[in-house]
Amino acid sequence: MNGFRAGPIAIVGCGLVGRAWAMVFARAGRQVRLYDANEALLQAAPGLLAEGLRDLEQSGLIESADAALARIVVAPNLKSALDGAVYIQESVFERTDVKREVFAAMDGLISPEAIIGSSSSGIPASEYTAGCACRARCLVAHPVNPPHVVPVVELVPAPWTTPETVAAVRTLMEEVGQVPVALTREIDGFLINRLQAVLLMEAWRLVEDGYATVEDIDRTISDGLGPRWSFMGPFETIDLNAPGGVADYARRLGPLYQRIASSCTEHRTWDEPLIAKVEHQRRQQLPADQLQQRSAWRDRRLMALALHKRERDAADAAAK
Repeated sequence: MNGFRAGPIAIVGCGLVGRAWAMVFARAGRQVRLYDANEALLQAAPGLLAEGLRDLEQSGLIESADAALARIVVAPNLKSALDGAVYIQESVFERTDVKREVFAAMDGLISPEAIIGSSSSGIPASEYTAGCACRARCLVAHPVNPPHVVPVVELVPAPWTTPETVAAVRTLMEEVGQVPVALTREIDGFLINRLQAVLLMEAWRLVEDGYATVEDIDRTISDGLGPRWSFMGPFETIDLNAPGGVADYARRLGPLYQRIASSCTEHRTWDEPLIAKVEHQRRQQLPADQLQQRSAWRDRRLMALALHKRERDAADAAAK
């Protein structure tokens, strides 16, 4: 297709993720309507959005925070938010019954061609869109937090989602600067959390068995695997880590990974003693009252990385 249809974008749910989505669409020039049934969240949104957009401006990622903010309006009710919207990004509480109720409410209010994407991080769309007349135009569009800085978005169709819907949302996400990745069908945890789950399960296991501390495991990623993964994925990483490429790597190190996999067949739960152990080590590194401050630091570092990647991508493209 030649581009996603012109028209306003509606954000339903204006917590942390919903507000980030509003910034994504507004900075790309889209008109955004914001709605949340929680009046306190709705009223707080403009101030928080102004702060977030100023951070983007100061980081060099947008030209004008004021211009982007001017494209965002707070809707007084769900009907006003959805009226004429060409795309709706649902970002309400991560619970099936809540999402089912919201989708049912939206179903009777949206235009006949509007598409709804859910920010669900793990609940498949089939669990809350089955009874909707618009279900063929519904899918999961799950971002990484914070989506206004980390661009990847998982597109996960329900069994009844049309290919045209997936293609249209892919186009929209590309147009607003995100990086869509599409699954062919639903699977528990989608892509991001399935990949993250493998690493997390092993990280918790290594702490539980006393092989390493929380701090050193974190350093292994932040100062080891992470820098490579910030600009290339696991397959490209191993493709470049053996003289003969990925096939050579697989033949050389496949037996090692098979031994590691066979040693991890027991799927343990994160029980309370283990949670307490990890919590104790983390709080020694970061007191609980500094969590919000550290989150803001994380976002600033991600903004700096995003700017660097944008500049390097432009330089690489110019050199071709």
